[in-house]
Amino acid sequence: MKKVDVVAIIQARGGSKGVPKKNIRLLGGFPLIAYSIAACRLADEIGRTIVSTDSEDIAEISRQFGAEIPFLRPDEYARDNSMDIEVFKHAVQWFKHNEKFIPEYMVQIRPTTPLRDPELINEAVRKIKSTPESTGLVSVHEIQESPCKMFGIEDDFLIGLCPNDPRPEYYNLPRQAFPSVYFGNGYVDIVKSQTLIKYNSCYGRRMLGFIAQDTGEVDREEDFEKLEFNLSRNRYAIYEYLCKNYKKMKEGRTLPRKRAR
Repeated sequence: MKKVDVVAIIQARGGSKGVPKKNIRLLGGFPLIAYSIAACRLADEIGRTIVSTDSEDIAEISRQFGAEIPFLRPDEYARDNSMDIEVFKHAVQWFKHNEKFIPEYMVQIRPTTPLRDPELINEAVRKIKSTPESTGLVSVHEIQESPCKMFGIEDDFLIGLCPNDPRPEYYNLPRQAFPSVYFGNGYVDIVKSQTLIKYNSCYGRRMLGFIAQDTGEVDREEDFEKLEFNLSRNRYAIYEYLCKNYKKMKEGRTLPRKRAR
């Protein structure tokens, strides 16, 4: 197997309570996970595209769209409360024991953020490679309101979230009175294997911020409607790639094959 320094890890477990089987739910005629696989295959900086899943169905569909499935993720790392670090530790151990090497960078690609530009994935990889002091990279987008303008509730009374701000009633100040704030959006995150091994952390203390557009995330049924609308109004290289190369699989015409027993 080719040893490369950048490997995409698409984590896609079979269980989903908000939207059942959302990772293989059709979007624009293709399974949701196909978009993330396509984005990785179109990104020149990605050497290999691996799907980490506990589901045979997801594994088979992912193979059909060009991803590697070198292992099935153990059930203990595919629960509702499983954390990213468990998924990446499992991947590192698998590489170490089965391929006798560990990739330097593992690009975290979430199927629930499907409408990506492959070139932004390339930019993120190049950014972390050119910043050796970084311990990881997290994609973010700017949000309009600072958390300092928000409230908590304690015994029915509102309390400000930034009690150390010396300005009277700081939460009533205009948003321009606060620094810009950013929210992680799952567009493209990058784990450095050495950060994971040395510090038991996915991204470490020196996280690079990578600004990427908020393109929508799938958590609820209505999110699919928004994404379908976006597909109908905008051009996406990944969708054109899927239509050109996987026309026969559109609308679920190719189903997971039954495995021999």
